[in-house]
Amino acid sequence: MILATVGTQLPFDRLLRALDAWAARNPDQRVRAQSGNSQEVFKNMDCTAFLSPAAYAGAVEEADIIVSHAGMGSILTAAELGKPIVILPRLAAHGEHRTDHQLATAAEMASLANVTVIESAEELGPALDRLSGAPTLPAAERISASADAGLIGAVAHFLRGAA
Repeated sequence: MILATVGTQLPFDRLLRALDAWAARNPDQRVRAQSGNSQEVFKNMDCTAFLSPAAYAGAVEEADIIVSHAGMGSILTAAELGKPIVILPRLAAHGEHRTDHQLATAAEMASLANVTVIESAEELGPALDRLSGAPTLPAAERISASADAGLIGAVAHFLRGAA
């Protein structure tokens, strides 16, 4: 199953349209989207505006591939689970965000083994085709859901003024 998540602030129809078109060409693939504030109707995928935290966690766990904006929550969740994620940054020029900070986020996260960054909606289909059947990352290559004990100790030491 492919899961798309577009965040909560503004619609991201550019991504959803591209995914819906890919789903039309790949009817054997189940595609689900947390479509946020979109007012469009998509015919080839199962859309829910906002999933509850429990439903979202279940959908992410079930997903073979995640498609997302460059939101840190989505990226970190995929990295924790070792799931392949395709990231299309939102752009202010398209009215998808107030700034273009997602470009910098995507560029930085592109170094993670499970991350594929695309620059245009037209690249989504080929990226999904390449990732089809891709395995999740081995546990050793995933990020931890919690901070390393050494880091926590160093921050605590610093906060106590002993830096």
